[in-house]
Amino acid sequence: MKLRKLYRIPIFIFICFLSILALMPFYMMIVMGTYYSEDLYTGIKIIPGDFLIQNLQTVFKHAFLTYYRNSIVVSVTHTVLAVLICSLTGYVFAKFRFRGRDAIFAFVLATLAIPPQVGLVGFVVQMRMMGWINTLWPLIFGGLANAFAVFWLTQYITAAVPLEIVESGRIDGCPEFGIFFRLVMPIIKPAIITISLLLFLWSWNNYMTPLVIITDEKFFTIPLSIALLAGEYRTDYAARILALAIGTIPIVVIFAFGSKHLIRGLVAGAVKG
Repeated sequence: MKLRKLYRIPIFIFICFLSILALMPFYMMIVMGTYYSEDLYTGIKIIPGDFLIQNLQTVFKHAFLTYYRNSIVVSVTHTVLAVLICSLTGYVFAKFRFRGRDAIFAFVLATLAIPPQVGLVGFVVQMRMMGWINTLWPLIFGGLANAFAVFWLTQYITAAVPLEIVESGRIDGCPEFGIFFRLVMPIIKPAIITISLLLFLWSWNNYMTPLVIITDEKFFTIPLSIALLAGEYRTDYAARILALAIGTIPIVVIFAFGSKHLIRGLVAGAVKG
């Protein structure tokens, strides 16, 4: 027993070392946000500086809390709607047999090979026709039918949800939506949490779509607001880095609480049969 505990010590030390390496960029980002911008060119900063308050004032004088609220509203709403649509679509592909099913699923997979920038012009034209330019609606409703999420949830439901459970619900007279929400959803909970984390991350970090859709500053999100921290003759890199550090807080918190479910969902989704 003592020998086994001794074997764990090097493993524990190695894991601690990897954890420090993983957290070091975030720590460095916070430290760099406490210095005057020009001081960042004098070398690597390890110890926090004394310019934090001034950088915070620079960040928040540009209505940073409004941009933060916009990002939270967009990311949370987009994630909830996308998970609902993609999970229902994955359930249909996994448990229903209908004409053209394989062709439609192949088309969904084919869209994964198309860069998002290819359809950006058409998306902007469509949003302009709908009157949604300079609103948050394109950021919420754009990309709700995520091809990767549909594919991944289809594979997960196929492997994790036995057809007998679905058939038993139908025999008992439960409607299809009832079967999905009462029987299927509890089984695929790890997959739902995993894809929710990924969709939230992608929506939170989205920069290209807001850049071409939004010009009114009151609708800016966090990625766009970083560009405001620059004057005519000077770019305040320290304030930008501090804003980036503040902007990553929701991502760090969400992954800290959901990492166990994320790993479980990824591992379970990778095994079929």
